[in-house]
Amino acid sequence: MQKDKNEHFKQFEELSKLTGELAHEIKNPLSTIKVNLELATEELKGPSKNDQTAARALKKITVVQKETDRLEQILDGFLRYVSRPELQFASVNINELLSDMVDFYSPQAYSHSITIRQGLSNEPLICKVDAGMLKQVILNLFINAQQAMNSNGELMIRTSRQKENAVIQISDTGKGITADKLPDLFKPYCSFRLSGTGLGLATAKRIVEAHNGTITVDSEPGKGTLFTIKLPLQVN
Repeated sequence: MQKDKNEHFKQFEELSKLTGELAHEIKNPLSTIKVNLELATEELKGPSKNDQTAARALKKITVVQKETDRLEQILDGFLRYVSRPELQFASVNINELLSDMVDFYSPQAYSHSITIRQGLSNEPLICKVDAGMLKQVILNLFINAQQAMNSNGELMIRTSRQKENAVIQISDTGKGITADKLPDLFKPYCSFRLSGTGLGLATAKRIVEAHNGTITVDSEPGKGTLFTIKLPLQVN
């Protein structure tokens, strides 16, 4: 049984490497396309061009540029998902990490008329984590919340201790998610936004689970969404 598991893991590793290399190969021509589109746009904007012809050409180029950007976003998300970086664990106070992320995100929240409310535990919550990776998860949840809300929404961040776990709760006052969609929320390429890549929450789940933690979601249409992350506290 263990041999089968090892073989399966080896195959998965090989597939991840192959797909990662494929994605990198696709990115090279995409970059060339983008550069040449930009050069063509500048030329068409120059003097002595038929206005109507140039306008039509520029419109088509703009569409291609948008789709190229979209492909690049999908590939970047895919590469983040399949990569398995070695985590750099350190003792981190989860309260301080969340406070730093709130300070970092506050200007963007302000620009979208979002009010941030904090309820951080008075007790230090020390966990062994890769701070950079965990911040990536938190930022992703902040952005998801922002995109789910209209102006004047509220983003709430709370921390607490639950037995041997540090608990992070991030909730919003957005439109919420219907019950039938919740089971698929963390699956790759599952996105309920037109501009989403469908890999943000899948990547977040992989990062949290790499820390021996869990991430869950509760939501109700019209009442917002709550994400809960549980991470094991450091044993002294």
